[in-house]
Amino acid sequence: MRTEPVYRALFENGVLQQRAQEAQGRLADCALCPRECHVNRFVEATGFCRSGSLAVVCAWHPHFGEERPLVGSRGSGTIFFGSCNLGCVFCQNWTTSRLIEADEVVPEALARIMLALERRGCHNINLVTPSHIVPQILAALVVAAGAGLSVPLVYNTSGYDSLETLALLDGVVDVYMPDIKFMRAEAAAR
Repeated sequence: MRTEPVYRALFENGVLQQRAQEAQGRLADCALCPRECHVNRFVEATGFCRSGSLAVVCAWHPHFGEERPLVGSRGSGTIFFGSCNLGCVFCQNWTTSRLIEADEVVPEALARIMLALERRGCHNINLVTPSHIVPQILAALVVAAGAGLSVPLVYNTSGYDSLETLALLDGVVDVYMPDIKFMRAEAAAR
């Protein structure tokens, strides 16, 4: 039995569009993650993540290295975003997550990527290191949902998210998949 992804209802009643607009406004004084850099990402990309107003997409493809329930038989439609807001020295995705010289894409192009992954048979759209790209993701999702996107969203986060930004995703994301870095402050300080 296939169920409809949660964002479809928000798209149909206009709430997704409102949240996308609200999120875009937050780029002018960026506090999307707990670093709260307060830079205007429409003008400059000088915050910790060095992201501007466009999403940096490093790679996208059906991925078979995720947890089995996400991969299924046709893969998880993974989109790897660059300019991560963390910078962990042990990151398994360092070559992509900190990359800033990748493709900057407008929301319509990001929507086309989502739709292409769905057409390739992926079971979901898996957004990797998305914390600082939420406004761009929401804007792209409005376009993709309008074009018929109907697979679940996976928010595959490094776990450094603000509650305010996560609230924008309430009822949008089907699967939250945060990475747990450390449970004790002493271990994290090393």
